Amino acid sequence: MFGLLALFRSTIGQKVLMGVTGLMLVAFIVIHLLGNLLVYSGPEAINAYGDFLQHGTHGLIWVARLGLLGAVAVHIWTAIALTRKNRQARGGRYAGGKKSNASSYAARTMRYGGVIILLFIIFHLLHLTFGALAPMAGDFKMIAGESGGHAHADVYGNLVRGFQVPVVSISYIIAMLAIGWHLYHGIWSGLYTLGLSHPQYDAMRKILSTSVALIVVIGNCSIPIAVLAGLLGVSQ
Repeated sequence: MFGLLALFRSTIGQKVLMGVTGLMLVAFIVIHLLGNLLVYSGPEAINAYGDFLQHGTHGLIWVARLGLLGAVAVHIWTAIALTRKNRQARGGRYAGGKKSNASSYAARTMRYGGVIILLFIIFHLLHLTFGALAPMAGDFKMIAGESGGHAHADVYGNLVRGFQVPVVSISYIIAMLAIGWHLYHGIWSGLYTLGLSHPQYDAMRKILSTSVALIVVIGNCSIPIAVLAGLLGVSQ
């Protein structure tokens, strides 16, 4: 037990934790995207999917949510811990070198991107999951003579009405770009940390990290764009 704790307090252990939790979050993001894309199949399909998650999993959805919350917490903790260790070690063997500059740039983009993603997750949950920000969106839409509102059973309507607010859609698109950048670097470095560090795997890691990032960004951004373009709508 103490050996395990010592491992997770070490740099190597924390990098492994970050890699494992990061890949768990990548899996969730991809699955979440597949569910979101059901919006193109119409209200019945995505509403049935939402109803299944809420009532058809027999409570397992809360197990998954708690596990996801734990993964997010561990991922943030390891990120903070590794950042502190990196700052303490700054000025070491890579000081002033090209590798130090490249590593610092990657670390900054991951760090700032992580903050943006965390803020986005909070907004996303309040906006579309709990509906706490639906009145705010409604105020924006009232300017255009439309009505807001949030109904937990109407996933399709919540998505469409939420993204009919341009500032909300633009915010989501910007957040998705940050997520895509974070995914690219995260998958690349995560697979490296978990053992795929041989040069023969570099091409595969680059293709996988680029592909997943592009699929997530394009897939998720397509929904608010389709709503703003009038391709997805709700009856008044």
